[in-house]
Amino acid sequence: MEQEKKTLEVQRNTSLTQRPQNNGDVNAAEIDLVEVFFVLLHHWRMLVLSVLICTAVAGAFHLYTVKPRYTASTEMYITNTDSVISLSDLQLGSSLATDYQTIVKSRGVLNQVIKDLGLNVNYRQLGGMIAVSNPTGTHIIHTEVTTGDLALSRDIANDLLLVSIDQIYQIIGASQPSVIDYSSAESVQNVTSSIVRTFAIGAVIGFVIAAGYLILRMLMDVTIKTEDDVEKYLQLPVLAAVPFFETEQNN
Repeated sequence: MEQEKKTLEVQRNTSLTQRPQNNGDVNAAEIDLVEVFFVLLHHWRMLVLSVLICTAVAGAFHLYTVKPRYTASTEMYITNTDSVISLSDLQLGSSLATDYQTIVKSRGVLNQVIKDLGLNVNYRQLGGMIAVSNPTGTHIIHTEVTTGDLALSRDIANDLLLVSIDQIYQIIGASQPSVIDYSSAESVQNVTSSIVRTFAIGAVIGFVIAAGYLILRMLMDVTIKTEDDVEKYLQLPVLAAVPFFETEQNN
């Protein structure tokens, strides 16, 4: 009888020792989203503080580093100026669109614009300020010039248009392209990055940093704090608990 009791005791201890290890390995790879939510909710002050700090830093970065940008645009039409336009004229205009775009940003054209306006840049730097496109299905050459000065963008765009038309006529020998739009001060667009967008990016970064820190700290914390943690991580029933009472000391 005594031997049977010892055998049962050994089996019970063995089962209690092995079960927490297996279940602990399974639970270690699980992330309780509800627990994550309550951890973030409990530390909401940290989240708000991180968002405010990063938003302020992003705003200061925007104010001190982001410079105003202005874009002026002009348009020319690829065709002749005759009253009657044949199908061959339209087909020729379509095929010449790529040639026109290349001429607009050619070294000769850009150097002439630099000379006309007295710009303190080389033709490569000026070319980086210019974007030339041909909208799909049209015979229009659309040119955009972006600089940090409204008047300068307008002046470069208009002079580039005139010099390009003259150069196209000299090279291709056909009729000069027709001007659709010159650039004016009212048509120049302010394309500076919005500070509201910068604030939003800063807020998101601040939240991600704080939330990532809290979640990482939660995952690395393997200490047992409550009776629920014993059942959750060790898969063992809580048989008893010793309450803690904090008594006031009389002076």
